[in-house]
Amino acid sequence: MPMLQRPDGVNLYYEVHGSGPTILLTHGYSATSQMWQGQVAALSKDHRLVIWDMRGHGQSDSPDDPALYSEPATVADMAALLDTVGAASAIIGGLSLGGYMSLAFHRVHRERTEALLIIDTGPGYKNDEAREGWNRTSLKTAQRYETEGLNGLEAGSPERRLARHRSAKGLALAARGMLTQRDAGVILSLPDIRVPSLVVVGSEDAPFLAASDYMAAKIPGAKKAVIEGAGHAANIDRPEAFNAAIVGFLDGLKAQTRA
Repeated sequence: MPMLQRPDGVNLYYEVHGSGPTILLTHGYSATSQMWQGQVAALSKDHRLVIWDMRGHGQSDSPDDPALYSEPATVADMAALLDTVGAASAIIGGLSLGGYMSLAFHRVHRERTEALLIIDTGPGYKNDEAREGWNRTSLKTAQRYETEGLNGLEAGSPERRLARHRSAKGLALAARGMLTQRDAGVILSLPDIRVPSLVVVGSEDAPFLAASDYMAAKIPGAKKAVIEGAGHAANIDRPEAFNAAIVGFLDGLKAQTRA
């Protein structure tokens, strides 16, 4: 079982599939790398696909120190994974929190970002009051895991039902330190993105439809794919249509490279 040990002592679970240009995919909050199993064959055919469990999730460590859970720590973990597989740069993507962290990664490591795959994701908030509302919900989520444990996952969305976690406390700490947001840095960075970007959203993912429209409009040259009949876990709900959208985008990148 591949594990990456970080300088702060946290061990991160990851998998590598295939060879070629690197894709790093990050799962959503309270999901795990297993949510991407329906994409492994399609994406590893011509690429090296790296999937992983964020700290507090899945088979990765869940440290007790709340200070070890943050957006900067997650971005640093992503950079360390690229270092581990020998990738100077990669196509960076993820779903929901994983998509938000991919945007955060680009903000810090533009030179390491070849393209972006932003899936069923929101870019954060310009408005402080709206951000505080998101954070209140995130803290309630943390409290639920602290009081109810992992039982609620079975009633969650598909990517959560697939997840197997070692620690409810880890999920609670991740909600407090990684799901909550501190500022408007990510959403304000959208107009400065200069790499090819694909925004993907399920047609039934109502909470993220407006956010997807916003990102597609604000990211220069971004493409948008709506996966009909899919909810928040578009890659699980409609894997064939989802894979076709991603592979089509990747084929376009290869064509640009050849040109």
